[in-house]
Amino acid sequence: MNGRGNIYLLLGSNLGDRTAILQHAREMVAEKAGTILAESSIYETEPWGLADQPAFLNQVIEIESALKPENLLNILLQIEQELGRIRKIRWGARLIDIDMLYYANLILDNSTLTLPHPRLHKRRFTLIPLSEIAPEFIDPKQKKTITQLLDECPDHSTVSKVS
Repeated sequence: MNGRGNIYLLLGSNLGDRTAILQHAREMVAEKAGTILAESSIYETEPWGLADQPAFLNQVIEIESALKPENLLNILLQIEQELGRIRKIRWGARLIDIDMLYYANLILDNSTLTLPHPRLHKRRFTLIPLSEIAPEFIDPKQKKTITQLLDECPDHSTVSKVS
């Protein structure tokens, strides 16, 4: 596939064999959505939004894809479903979560997709792995680098590198 890079996805899992699930998610993204250009380390993170659940493993990947944003979102939702994602409780425990953080410099807000991801600048579990692979990427809405967003992040939850 040829298309644009600077498409950043956050992968997360806090149920089952979290490491294997992230691996399967990366493989399926590479097979169905685009070419993986970069992968952050994997981080174990405190749950966000709903505290009474297991810790997450999170990873950010950068992909290149010829898919339009809405088509990419549909593929990512399909991958989540194929990996066993069941949506019950907002911010609840899940086998897999794949969030589109950025689609290049696109700013989009409609009923199905908001880009950049509306809460990423408030979440250390997103910014830390993102800053590892794209520290100088400039958020098109905030007009700041990922490093600056991390420095200003109000979230103080624990995010620890696993691998």
